[in-house]
Amino acid sequence: MKKFVIALCSLGLIASAQAQQKPDGAQYEKVHQLFSQLNLSVNAVADAPIDGIVQVFTNRGLFFASQDGQYFIEGKILDMSKRELLNDSQMRPYIQQQLADSKNDIIEYKAKDEKYVVNVFTDPSCGYCRKLHNDMQGYNDIGITVRYLAFPRGGLGSDTYLQMQNIWCTKDSRGALDAAKEGKKVAAAMCENPVKSQYEMGQSFGISGTPAIILPNGRLIPGYQPPKQLLSQLESGS
Repeated sequence: MKKFVIALCSLGLIASAQAQQKPDGAQYEKVHQLFSQLNLSVNAVADAPIDGIVQVFTNRGLFFASQDGQYFIEGKILDMSKRELLNDSQMRPYIQQQLADSKNDIIEYKAKDEKYVVNVFTDPSCGYCRKLHNDMQGYNDIGITVRYLAFPRGGLGSDTYLQMQNIWCTKDSRGALDAAKEGKKVAAAMCENPVKSQYEMGQSFGISGTPAIILPNGRLIPGYQPPKQLLSQLESGS
């Protein structure tokens, strides 16, 4: 396990005398300034479960920093008492809240006898996304509802980004997505759509590829999961 700690003293943004102070509004502002130096936009800042450390939710995922701003921590932090990654446990509530706020902008494939709901960031041009989509009946048959969110891997302005705008703006968005997953062209259709905001939200979760599956508890699973394997993880509640 690699952990990279980069000293940022040379930025001169926060004096070392503040090291023992409890974070307040002014110090959080310094955190914003500090992360801006790294081209990271701060969405939220909170005390971490580690003394002297704050957790910073950014447009590129979760990072940690010392309260005095001297150290920026990039990497995984393991909670030995629980044998779990702090990065994961602290991200889950944040992910759940963000997804709850976006529940009306998804494309849903609902199970008849729904037991679980998963959110999946997808890209029509992604091979494993197509494999997941081809297994949709299998997920639905075992009670898993799939809610799709857009994550064009090529970024904003890419051909896939424009294609996903067309899909979300078509009256039959499910039919358009089905066609795109089969490699068919989707007719142009423009409207106010959530593709950009969903892509940026996925990045804030630390997602860089597709498919990316979010379980109900906020856990992020990168990559394709066969129906039975996904059901097993859902049943375990981990």
